[in-house]
Amino acid sequence: MSLFLILAAASATPETNPIKQVAEQFGLTPLGLLSQVISFSIVAFVLYRFAYNPILNVLEARRQTIAESLKNAEQIKTQLAEARKTSDEIISKASADANRMIEEARNAAKQVGERESQRAVAQAADIIQKAREAGEAEQKRLMAELKKELSRLIVETTAKVTGKVLTAADQRKITEEATRELAA
Repeated sequence: MSLFLILAAASATPETNPIKQVAEQFGLTPLGLLSQVISFSIVAFVLYRFAYNPILNVLEARRQTIAESLKNAEQIKTQLAEARKTSDEIISKASADANRMIEEARNAAKQVGERESQRAVAQAADIIQKAREAGEAEQKRLMAELKKELSRLIVETTAKVTGKVLTAADQRKITEEATRELAA
């Protein structure tokens, strides 16, 4: 609309119209203006068609790619949170299982220790019993030896004191008497 005003003003007389004076000073002619408008329109169309639209398409594709990347990032965050939750659950379950196994091992070790302790006590009791029996047997053997030796000494002493040679029957009789006295 302002273009029409300029053209209308250009057709008026130059002396009275200030717009026409300015247009003449700058070398503005209606045909030159029309050719520039047509040139500008052609350039604008070519730019719109071959530059602006492809740029807009590239920008739209980038916007979609970024939107998909953001969507994927959110999904990845969600999956990561789920994976962490799952790993925490697995770790806590493994920890509970390990604690349970450790407690079972302690109980088993305690039971084995008690059994071994009882077995050691039983073995010690057996050893003590065998030692007592061996001691008693040794004592009996020593007592028998002592009686035998004592009887021999009594027989020799009696023979020396009486001054006679003792017969086997005398020796047996003296030995029996000595044994009776030792037993009492």
